[in-house]
Amino acid sequence: MSYKPQIRVKATYMRGGTSKGTFFNIADLPKEAQEDKVKRDKLLQRIVGSPDIYKQQMDGMGGATSSTSKAILVGKSTVPNHDVDYYFGQVAIDKDFMDWSGNCGNLSSAVGPFAIHEGLVDNVPQNGVCCVRIWQANIKKTILCYVTMVDGQVKEMGDYYIDGVAFPAQEILLEFAEPVDPSEELFPTGNLVDDLEVPGIGTFKATMITAGIPTIFLNASDIGYKGTELQADINSDAEALARFEKIRSYGALKMGLISDLSEAETRQHTPKIAFVAPKSDFITSSGKEVKADEIDLHVRALSMQKLHHAMMGTASVAIGVAACIEGTLVNQAAGGGEKSAVEFGHPSGTLKVGAVITQENGKYIVDKATMSRSARIIMKGEVYAPAEIMK
Repeated sequence: MSYKPQIRVKATYMRGGTSKGTFFNIADLPKEAQEDKVKRDKLLQRIVGSPDIYKQQMDGMGGATSSTSKAILVGKSTVPNHDVDYYFGQVAIDKDFMDWSGNCGNLSSAVGPFAIHEGLVDNVPQNGVCCVRIWQANIKKTILCYVTMVDGQVKEMGDYYIDGVAFPAQEILLEFAEPVDPSEELFPTGNLVDDLEVPGIGTFKATMITAGIPTIFLNASDIGYKGTELQADINSDAEALARFEKIRSYGALKMGLISDLSEAETRQHTPKIAFVAPKSDFITSSGKEVKADEIDLHVRALSMQKLHHAMMGTASVAIGVAACIEGTLVNQAAGGGEKSAVEFGHPSGTLKVGAVITQENGKYIVDKATMSRSARIIMKGEVYAPAEIMK
């Protein structure tokens, strides 16, 4: 039997917001992976280190959390008036599947710099701000990523801090243009607040929204929480996690995202489930004290069946949009009334998000949602995967 060498693939490992992932220029993938989606997924899973029965991703690039088990594909755009097409893959840690149903808002901030480094963006200024026009191919939406350039190089270092990231970097503004197409339903059920019945658990008030990423918002008090919880408070409780997953599954069914409860098992990336509470003093995961008058509300969200250490970028878009629509649970938790932006507390600190929303014939139209992140290249080179994975 002849020795089968490993496959080598050019890759860039980047942080974007409070997430990390392995980035690939689509043109650098092996031809088989470009032409066969099954082989592509197997290759990306193996590179990240999944499926891993030990849930550690010890033999790959992943970090054994939903925030780090990610693969990103970027290529020259096929869509008019866009620079690049961006595909986001959430890699299951211990299960054999990838979820391409949503986006990662945090890593969207890294797509712009990556595209510039890869020469995929035309007319990049030597100095100033480059607007990279991204087509998010998973959800078919436009993201504008504003990247600062200095002497022809992406400016990565700066003094902008994100709660959940230990070091400062250059601020990157993201605009999610029309995160919900005017032809789509912002609220799939037609209601700002629904009664979500979950057999064996209870009936809960819920706001179910599709902006950014499909998200189910609950009141923290309705499910026995304060809204100031940290990861250890939730993730160490197996019963609580199972309860959240059951609620999420029934919410997905009510939103029309799945037609059978069994489908939720292989659709872990969407929808997200989150809970909200009125503002109050709290202590972050770093030990920092945040006073109630520094925020508008609390939000905690789960990703891939675990409480997130900060907040997913796409869920932040959902928070911003929901907060700016009077009557939603998010808006109510923030004190109600008209809003254009809110600052919310999450386990690592706070984040400000906003949205521009209009109404036409009684229907809500989201013109754009905004937030700031930062991004940095951590490693650039070649990543290896066993050749047999491409059989």
